[in-house]
Formats: sequence, C-alpha cells, structure tokens
Amino acid sequence: MRLVWWLLFFVAATVPVAQAQQAGSASADPVALSELNIAPNLQLHKNLNEDQMSVFLVGDKVESEPNGKVTLTGGAEVRRIDSVVKGDEIDYQRSTGQVHVVGNGLIMRDASIVRGPSLDYNVNSKTGEVNDPNFWLGAGGGAGTATHADILSQSKMRLTKATYSGCPCPDPAWYIKATTVDLDSAANEGVAYNGVLYFKGAPILASPYFTFPIKKERKSGFLIPTYGTSSNSGFEFSLPYYFNLAPNYDATLTPKYMSKRGMQLGGEFRYLGAGYNGQVTGTYLPKDALTSTPRWMYIAQHNQVLGGGFSAMYDIRRVSDDNYFRDFSTFGLNDATTNTLPSVAQLNWSGYKYWSSYLQAYTYQTLQDSTAGYTAPPYNKLPELHVLGARYNWGGFDVQSDNYATKFVSPVYQGNIAAFSPYYGRHILPDGTRFTSYNTVSYPIVHAGWYVTPKVGVHLSQYNTQWYNTNPGYPSSESRVLPIMSVDSGMTFERKTTLFGHDAIQTLEPRMYYLRVPYRNQSQLPVFDTALSVFNFSQAFDENIYSGGWDRIANANQLTLGLTSRWLDEETGFERLTLQAAQRIYFQDQLVTLPGEIPRTNTKSDYLFGAGAALTDKLNVRFDALYDPYSNQRNQMSASFKWQPKRLANLSVSYRYTRDPNTIIINPLLQQVSPTYVNNSTEQVTVSGQWPITSKIYAMGRIDYSLHDKRTTQSIIGLEYKGDCCWVARMVFQRYAVSAAQANTAMFFQLELTGLGSLGTDPMSLLSKTITGYESVSPPIPDKTTFERYE
Repeated sequence: MRLVWWLLFFVAATVPVAQAQQAGSASADPVALSELNIAPNLQLHKNLNEDQMSVFLVGDKVESEPNGKVTLTGGAEVRRIDSVVKGDEIDYQRSTGQVHVVGNGLIMRDASIVRGPSLDYNVNSKTGEVNDPNFWLGAGGGAGTATHADILSQSKMRLTKATYSGCPCPDPAWYIKATTVDLDSAANEGVAYNGVLYFKGAPILASPYFTFPIKKERKSGFLIPTYGTSSNSGFEFSLPYYFNLAPNYDATLTPKYMSKRGMQLGGEFRYLGAGYNGQVTGTYLPKDALTSTPRWMYIAQHNQVLGGGFSAMYDIRRVSDDNYFRDFSTFGLNDATTNTLPSVAQLNWSGYKYWSSYLQAYTYQTLQDSTAGYTAPPYNKLPELHVLGARYNWGGFDVQSDNYATKFVSPVYQGNIAAFSPYYGRHILPDGTRFTSYNTVSYPIVHAGWYVTPKVGVHLSQYNTQWYNTNPGYPSSESRVLPIMSVDSGMTFERKTTLFGHDAIQTLEPRMYYLRVPYRNQSQLPVFDTALSVFNFSQAFDENIYSGGWDRIANANQLTLGLTSRWLDEETGFERLTLQAAQRIYFQDQLVTLPGEIPRTNTKSDYLFGAGAALTDKLNVRFDALYDPYSNQRNQMSASFKWQPKRLANLSVSYRYTRDPNTIIINPLLQQVSPTYVNNSTEQVTVSGQWPITSKIYAMGRIDYSLHDKRTTQSIIGLEYKGDCCWVARMVFQRYAVSAAQANTAMFFQLELTGLGSLGTDPMSLLSKTITGYESVSPPIPDKTTFERYE
C-alpha cells in the first residue's frame, strides 16, 4: 500500500489558535456566511509571503531526521503554491527549503517545466541548477535543451550550450543554438550569446548578440531584418530596433540601406495616455546618390480630449519633393500614386445637446508629376468654422442648421507650362471668403409600409473674392439666397415566395422624390471646392447635382422614380437577391453649370440599373449600369463576382467602364468633338485571387488590365509554400505605375518563422489590401496561459 504523508510547514505561529477560533465562531453565525460564487476562470494567488505558503510532501516512503531533513522515495513530490518539484528520490531540508533530486527530476513554475536527471532547487529563494535539462516555457510555448541550467529567480534562467525554439512541434523547423542563453519571462526577453539561427538544419543567421521574445508581449530589441530589390532603389536592407519604453509609449528606429540611393534613417514613435494618443513617423536620407539632395518625409498625428465637450487633433504630412513617393514607394506601398498630402489641425466642440462645431485649418502639399500636365492644387482652408444645430422629432419636425465660414487661399503657381509662365510665383486662381448657412425643416410622416417626408430649406451664401485679374469685371462681393423644397416618399410591400428552392420573403419598394430649386445666376461666383457628382443610386435622391461646398446649386424641377426588390431568407433575413432601377425626369432645362460644363437639355436622365445576388454562401455577384436612352449607349458599367469555395481558395473578377463625358451625346446640335480630341474613357478588368496548387503550394495575385489603353497598369504575382510546421515561404513580384511615364518593379522574399517572426519584407499588408479575400496560409498559434500545464 502506497504511503502518502502530508506534512504542513511554514505556517505563521499566531495563526492556528486565534484565527481558527475566530473562523469557528464566524462559521457558527449563519449571518456571517457569504454566498459562494463561481470563479469565471482560474486565478493566481499573488503577493503571498513565504510564511503564508504551505509545503506538501508526497512519497511512497518518507524518512525524517532530527536536523529537519526529509527523504522522499518513490513518486516523490515537494509541492507549494508557487512551484512543484518531482523525482525518483528527493532530499528536502525543512529549515532552508533546499531540494535535491536524483532521477527523473522535474520543476514546474507558472506552467514552465524543467526536466533533468538530477537537480538542486530551493523553494524559498526560487533558485537552483539542473544538469542536462529539457525545458518547456509556459505562456510562451518555447522549448529546448542545454547541457546545464542555472535557475536565478522566479522569472530568470541561464542556459549553457543551449538549443531553443519557439515552434511548438516535436521536430521544430527552426531553432537557435548558442553558447549561453538568458531567459527572462518577466521581461519577455531571451538573449542568445554567440547564437546561430538554424532553419531546416541549415544556418541562416548568426550574431554575437541575438534577442527574441519569449511571449507575444512587446519587448525591446532588434526586429527581423527586411530585404528585397526594386528598380527605383536597387537592393534594400533594413534592420529595425524596437524600444519598449513604457506600457503606453514605444518607438522603432529603422536604418535602411538602398544600393542606388544610400543610407536612410526611419523612425516611429507612438504614445497613448488618459485622453490623448498619437504617433510621429518619418524618414531622412542626408544625400540621395541619384539626386544629390536630402530626401525626407514626416507624419505627425495627435488626438486630445480637452474636457467640457472640447477635443482637438492634428494630422500633418509633408515630404521633401514631388517625387518622394515615386522614388521610395517600394515593396507594394501604393503611396506612389499619391498626388496630394493633406494636413489638418482641428478644434471640436459638442458640449450642448443640439449644437456642435469645429474650427480647422486645412492645407495641401500637391506633388506634381513632371511627365504629365500641371495639377492645380486644391484650395487651402485657413481657417474654416463649422457650426451645426439639429433637433429631431421636435413636435414631429426635424430642424437643422448647417453653417460654414471658410477662408480659401490658393497656392502660387510653380509649374512649367509655357502658357502659364507669366504667372510663375503668382496666384492663377482667386482667393476669397465664403459664408454659407443651410437651414431646413422637415416633417417625416412614417407608418407601417409607407412614409412621406416633405422638406423645405433656405441656402444663404456670401462671397468676398479677390480675383487677381483672372476674371476682370467680376464683383468682389456677391450673395446668393436659394429656397430648396423636396418631398420624399416610399412604400414597402412584402410577400412569401421561394428563391433557389428556399423559402424567402420578397419585397417591392417603390420610391418617389420630387425636388424644386429655382434658378439663380451664379456664373460670377468663384468655384472653390465644388465638383459634379457621379450619378448613382445615392445621388439620384440628393438635393444638388454638385458635391463639396455647393459653389453651384443647380436649378431643379424634377422627379426621381426608383424601384427596389429584395429576396430575404425567411429564417435568417439574409439578403439573397437585390434588383434596383431608377430614373430622373426633368421638367426644366439645366441653367446652372460649372465653368466649361455643357448644360443638360434632355428631359430624362440615364437609366440606373443594379443587381446583387448571393447565389450560394460562397458565390456573390454584382452588376451596376448607367444607360443613356438617347444614344442607346452605356455611360457607366461595373460587374463583379467573388467565389470562395473554401479557406485559402478564392477568385474574384471585376469589370469597370466609364465613358468620357465629352463623348456623351447630350444634344446632337451641341456635340462638337475636336479632331485632335483624346478619348478619356476608362475600361478596366481586374482579376485577383488565391488558389492552392498542391496541398503545400498556393498561388496568389492580382492583374489590372486597361482595355482602353491595352496595357497592364498593375500586376502582383506570388507563391506561398506552407511548411510542415512553423514556417511559410513567400515570393512576390510586383510591377506598378509611379507616374504617367514610369513604372516600378519590385521583388521580395519572406520566410515566416512562427514563434520568432519573419525574414524579409513583410508583404502581408500589401496582399490583404490588393488581393480580395486573401488569407494567410499560416493560422495564428493560440495564446498560451500560465495554466497550460496546470497540475
């Protein structure tokens, strides 16, 4: 029969009698008993003193000596709340807490296990040493072997001639060999001295000082280096260093070598506090080897809660020159197509129930393309004040007042077009101040199955303009008052039916929207931030055909008719099929236009058609079209489908066409197309997807092809290889336009080692943004806990 002895040590001398009597008297009082609660999860007992921890001894045979030494033989164990020691034979000294184990030794602390043929450990000081140890780290999941281990504290351990891997597999694909490895679980850091990183048995990286994380928490140290090549910058290599400065702020410093351009230094600083957060990012190249000039970029962002309903923010972005993103946008950073950099500083207020406002300054840096024409910079707003008042269901009425005061400043001309050369360094667009106030009252009448919403409003505008002789004779001050009236109405009918053999509910939703806006001559008003809106299902029921600040408000006497029908799954309500159609009927010709715009004289708008269907849970299709009933031509059309039969297998195809507005026949008598006119219609097909070639090899990519220009505008092609355990290899090729006449070609390779990081440039953000439905072939490893190996 196995003898089990449970011996209790290290109990405070004053506890047994007094506290037991108190506990007993409390237990006798039913009022003092508290209700038992179920703990939501396992919890650690923290901040216990040594004299509060009981020690339990277990063994087939227990021998005790007068000097306090206890010998345990056969299934021996020394247990305490913070550690467990096991072995074939254990010598335990009660007075010091020293444990000596012979045969199959094991130490368990916070779910970390160290095994060895023999070991010495002190349960009080939490120190010891183990010969020929095998170890498994609890929350991090790392494991390895060594010739000797020195346990320095509860969280620190030093390994001699160690092999370590964060891959939780019996035969890890990668591991680190080093003469000495220091593990500190509290600091989440492992340090390998004279370490070599092996992959599939082959050394791929060596360093006299190599750090790595033990857990998924942040830690200071070098990050995995990145490398690749591109036609713009040549071979690139960067070695980031991460600074875990505090729980609420950190920094990353990234030196980067580019063979064609030189050494660049990049950095990022992030911070988070009570009521504020932000980050600063930037790069600096002292002298570009190709341009012989310094090149730099910075982005500063901050958000601040000020209290009393006030908040503030700023987002400032600047680069050294027009070609910065074209020259340095490698490895799929699509900033190469950026042509304006906005910067904004804003003070917000929402301290009253029905009112809110903001005061902001908005500026732009316009990046010109020397291979294309001059791009007119947007107006800077220095400053803009917005005040919004709104109250809904006020006796059944919805009342709103939308007010702006904006000072517009146009940048001076810095282009190289001969026709504008006299204006170099001067304004070629007018400056001015615009005050607008749009006040509306509506009365929604909503009932089951139908609604009617009449609405009336008045738009007030005041312009003070400095024309800079661009429009001689135009007034410097002009005002505009326009009433706007509309009635929006709709109904919803339902019936039970079937779709694809499944029970469904079909809806029929007609809608009518009438708009009346009288004509006002606005030809002498400046155009600061207004453009013609795209005609779609949303804009068809809008109050103005122009978007932005409404420097033009089109006259209107029109009725928009729309019809939508949906098929909803009867059980889940999921929308399986949607059909839409709309058209606008005009009772008056268009009299208000933007400069250079041909006014509409037709009595009917284009037909709007839309259809979307989830044919199965894995196949979706969408179709939209804008059809001209006068020319019998399509003005816009888009179609797409997405098929995802299983994980890591998806395919999507989309088609987009937009007809050049100057080729649209508005009126045969007004059509004047120059013999030298270039058709600016766009027609593009995009194919993207991810598909398994074998059980381990996956292909992914995207191709954008312009049917109008008969050329590829962007192509991304890559292969992924999923290893047996803990590794994935990727190779990606990309070619994309950086200007009207230039393209960049980049190729990069990534070796992802699960539990350690990635070698090479990380393409994950590029692939997830550009390839519809892309998923990583390596699913994340579940987080470990301190109870992973709980006994």
